[in-house]
Amino acid sequence: MRIQEIMRATVHSVPPDFGAEEAWQTMRTKGIRHLVVKEGSTVVGVLSDSDAGGPSGAPIRAGAHVADLMNRHFASVAPGDTVRKAANLMSGHFTTCLPVIERGKLVGVVTMTDMLKVIGKGADRPTHNARAALHHRVPHKKVRSATGRW
Repeated sequence: MRIQEIMRATVHSVPPDFGAEEAWQTMRTKGIRHLVVKEGSTVVGVLSDSDAGGPSGAPIRAGAHVADLMNRHFASVAPGDTVRKAANLMSGHFTTCLPVIERGKLVGVVTMTDMLKVIGKGADRPTHNARAALHHRVPHKKVRSATGRW
């Protein structure tokens, strides 16, 4: 399975000089946990709700900008990359969000939630039926006389 099959094409982004508290409110309002930070058309970082201090992080966000809190060392994937590659990147970089970049342009985002949905769908796959058990026995041809017993 490829990233383009599971990614979200709608990406919420903010500039690095955006206020951290405003970014937090944007995440809460839109019900998302990550914002991609773009300077012009270039992705320069990812801001997660935990980077912003979470629900009790108002002191951290006070007077700060997104550039102060964002993760500048982020991993990214291409639309043609495999879900396995994305899972390994998430695991190796301890992140739950990967921007999807094609030819230097942001085209989507894939999150841990998207990955878990893929895993959950795997449970719906039909399983192979076990070989049907025989319900009766056929007597061997060399039996000389049938006694009614098998």
